[in-house]
Amino acid sequence: MLLQTGQIVYSKAGRDRGTPFVIVAVEGEFAYIVNGESRPLARAKKKKGKHIQPTNDVEHALAAKLAAGAYVNDAEIVKLLKGR
Repeated sequence: MLLQTGQIVYSKAGRDRGTPFVIVAVEGEFAYIVNGESRPLARAKKKKGKHIQPTNDVEHALAAKLAAGAYVNDAEIVKLLKGR
């Protein structure tokens, strides 16, 4: 599956296994992921695509804000992931 900005994913490997994240950038085979709490936007985690489980959930409003370079804060990310 193709990884894209704004997509909700789950970590498959590492200390954060099973934790939901949002992709904020994609660079080749790597994705930069955040969850707003343990991984805020200021410290996005660089993870290989094979170490994350993508879902079909894509937050288009967030993806548009990230693409436009608009301000996104950690509270928006936490609210998006709450209940997952």
